[in-house]
Amino acid sequence: MQALIRGPAYVLGDNVDTDQIIPAQYLTYNPAIPEEYRMFGKYALASVPPDQSGLPKGHVPFHGPDDEFISPYKIIVAGKNFGCGSSREHAPIALDAAGIEAVVAEFYARIFFRNAVNGGYLIPFETGDRLCERVCTGDELRIDVEKGVLANVTTGEEWRLKPLGEVAPILEAGGLFPYAERVGMLKK
Repeated sequence: MQALIRGPAYVLGDNVDTDQIIPAQYLTYNPAIPEEYRMFGKYALASVPPDQSGLPKGHVPFHGPDDEFISPYKIIVAGKNFGCGSSREHAPIALDAAGIEAVVAEFYARIFFRNAVNGGYLIPFETGDRLCERVCTGDELRIDVEKGVLANVTTGEEWRLKPLGEVAPILEAGGLFPYAERVGMLKK
């Protein structure tokens, strides 16, 4: 797990569901095949309504003109109930494949949160602040993972994030299976 995550923010609102994160028609790709894993990145956030894509203005594409697979954004800032809907593990996979390193939300659907942690796909930070109304798409953000501090480099504001707690060692190991190997629960 990185000590510092830095990059531009992509801002979304409340109740972003797993079908918005990766629409069902793209679940035919196999994430175990590297060429197909990339396709999840291409279609990440494809079903977010245009007026809710890249807040506060909306209508901001998640992918730039230079790369249809990897987004120029590194951190998603969202509101409440991020990753609700189904239990598909493909949602955090799609964000990881698109280059997202962390999501900062008020709270998550628990299955999305655990899928993100267990697979080691991205770091799901929680915040007590309504940051989706204080951060703008494109703002340069910096997350000090160890200290649990999110800084908006663009505006100079800082916020404390909730501690990762018991999931931190799993994320540090790169997911649940590497963690289980590290602590002797699984043999290599």
